[in-house]
Amino acid sequence: MNKKHLAAYAIVAVLFAASGAYVGMNKNNPAPPLTAVPPPGVTEPVAALYKQTLPDAKGVSTPLAQYKGKAMLVNFWAPWCGPCVQEMPELSALASGEEGKKLQVIGIGIDSPTNIAEFNDKYKITYPVLVAGMSGTELSRQFGNAQGGLPFTVLIGADGQVKKTYLGRLKFDELRKDLATL
Repeated sequence: MNKKHLAAYAIVAVLFAASGAYVGMNKNNPAPPLTAVPPPGVTEPVAALYKQTLPDAKGVSTPLAQYKGKAMLVNFWAPWCGPCVQEMPELSALASGEEGKKLQVIGIGIDSPTNIAEFNDKYKITYPVLVAGMSGTELSRQFGNAQGGLPFTVLIGADGQVKKTYLGRLKFDELRKDLATL
């Protein structure tokens, strides 16, 4: 290595060190967390959920206030979301099994009414599938889904309090343990 290369490397190293020091000293606000999950017991997003009236896959308006007083598992999903589609058979089994007697499972679709209706007809989902369109993303953000990722699932107790949120494909063993605590 000759002296010219060594000098060039030294200059580049000094520039990087100076840049790092500048950024470090001028960084005032830390980055927001990727997912700001509401603490257990938070009820404001649940109240917003109960105020919603959403059409089902056939276009029939469904007031979510009808589920007050019952434990709920609210699954935000989309037909184009692979993990969403993968967990739906297990959610259907959950809704139609023993747990479904104590728990209302609802799917809130983030897509067009046509796409959700076609999907529902094809897959014969056993729980209510509602259409929220892109406003469903905003509703999921109120529950702590800061990035709007899917699937996003919220477990709400019969007392109207958020018990737990799940980002990504559900782990049903974990979910069943959480359901046992309701």
